[in-house]
Amino acid sequence: MPMPDPIVVFDLDGTLIDTAPDLIATLNAILAREGLPALPYGEARMLIGNGAKAMLSRGLAVRAHEVPPAELDRLFADFIAHYSAHVADHSQPFPGLIDALDGLEAAGFRLAVCTNKLEGLSIKLLRALRLAGRFKAICGQDTFGIQKPDPIVLERTIIAAGGDPKRAVMVGDSATDVLTARGAGVPVVAVNFGYSERPIEEFRPDRIIGHFNELAPTIAKIVEAR
Repeated sequence: MPMPDPIVVFDLDGTLIDTAPDLIATLNAILAREGLPALPYGEARMLIGNGAKAMLSRGLAVRAHEVPPAELDRLFADFIAHYSAHVADHSQPFPGLIDALDGLEAAGFRLAVCTNKLEGLSIKLLRALRLAGRFKAICGQDTFGIQKPDPIVLERTIIAAGGDPKRAVMVGDSATDVLTARGAGVPVVAVNFGYSERPIEEFRPDRIIGHFNELAPTIAKIVEAR
């Protein structure tokens, strides 16, 4: 029986795509509706991670605006509706991504996405950027009803893409991604240009890259070492 192709599984926000401009614009639109001041870009960028609801909750907390759970659910629905309409207004792949994906595909790797973004929004964003067809699976926090850092979501993403966790590498930008990969026994490459609220070095990924032109040779070294 032939071995499955090796697979690289990417986080989405802050790893593949710089989604901060559209996420922050959406957050500030919701804050404005609540009569709250907008958050500066640099401050709001640090709130991204673990899904839109977490970002919204953090944004409200920064403005000391407490809401009951039902109200947070309403605001979250408003956030998703606004963001869905503006999901790719200003979001763009990080520099060097397209060439990196080309190189990995040419080397025989399958590609997949494992994100805490909702699956529908993830697919919509990647389609708008003409990238969706590159990935054998695009799985979000609602795909399996679990989310990172639970390693099961990564394992199921790999399987959904036709891969094998023993022949997988994860690429992410945060502690959540490192913890997810560690739990699944998968090596992890971290980018240092994402949305981590602390220096990514502190979370001890297997490798760190500062540009996507480093990705293919870095993954090759990991695969060779295994």
